[in-house]
Amino acid sequence: MPLNLTKIAFGAQSYGDIESWYAQRRSPNLTTRYRPTKWEECIGGSLYWIHQHSIVARSEIIGFSETADGRWSIDLKPELVRVHPRPKRAHQGWRYLKGDVPRDLAEGEDIGDALPGKLAGKLERLGLI
Repeated sequence: MPLNLTKIAFGAQSYGDIESWYAQRRSPNLTTRYRPTKWEECIGGSLYWIHQHSIVARSEIIGFSETADGRWSIDLKPELVRVHPRPKRAHQGWRYLKGDVPRDLAEGEDIGDALPGKLAGKLERLGLI
């Protein structure tokens, strides 16, 4: 079972901004200072995007490569897949996603009246959802 990573969609004002990042690149990637220790286990897993305190989408990780300046590139499949929103706290850099992963939205499926991530997180901590 491959490992998954999470990353904040820093600078995205809406989900449409994340989609535009993919529309503008043939081979999307994410540059990071340090390669994950378990990088080989991440290949075939997914990078899950966090926006407004919720995991909202994912992209498959196809590999890792070193850049000319010594940083690392997480190479992603040029496909953004929406997932059922799941509350997730903000963090810096990338993190391993532990536990169950959110399931993908089916073709034509709508997320409906999903709670904002911050509110859903507070309700979950109180044991109300």
